Amino acid sequence: MDWQSLWLSIKLSAITVVVLLPFAIIASRFLAYRQFKGKSAVEALIMVPLVLPPTVIGYYLLVGLGSESWLGQWIEQVFGQQLVFHFSGLVVASVIVNIPFAVQPIQRAFEAVPVDIRDAAACCGMSRLKILFKIELPMVWPGILTALVLCFSHVLGEFGVVLMMGGNIAGETKTLSISIYDSVQAFDFASAGQMSLVLLLFAITTLALTTSLSRRIGDRHGH
Repeated sequence: MDWQSLWLSIKLSAITVVVLLPFAIIASRFLAYRQFKGKSAVEALIMVPLVLPPTVIGYYLLVGLGSESWLGQWIEQVFGQQLVFHFSGLVVASVIVNIPFAVQPIQRAFEAVPVDIRDAAACCGMSRLKILFKIELPMVWPGILTALVLCFSHVLGEFGVVLMMGGNIAGETKTLSISIYDSVQAFDFASAGQMSLVLLLFAITTLALTTSLSRRIGDRHGH
């Protein structure tokens, strides 16, 4: 077992979730409650990472944030560090790739909140912020938890984007999925099997949890 790579993967997953979830909650609420021209296009754009191969996304990030791009040069001048082949670059890539996994379940949860409950709270004089924290968030927590689990597990097993954006630098960008690939290449199937089992068990747990939470949201919407 490559404990260093496992820790790096857990660290990357945790930071990605912390960075992404607040944005996902705001964006999901906006998309759930607002109707505007081009909404379908925005929702389609959010879903793009689901259908594009991870290597394609990784390629565009590599080109767009690399030292040859104006954005990459600006980031290096301001922060003194390139994003490419660095842990911070993995965070940026992971956040972008996991936007649909965070936004979709939370948006569906917000859409399941009865309109009359929000209207009643507004009639009682509650501000929008108070309605969000006192009424809506307690009701959409299954969607938020689903997004958290999906994003965490997806980052934990991500391979293509991580390899393209970060390469294979031990202790910096070598995640567990890349370590599995290296073990297979070195014919160390015992080590690869152990690490693969960790991801398999986590994936099964994730699917069971998200299925249960999705059913709860569906039952609430039906009532």
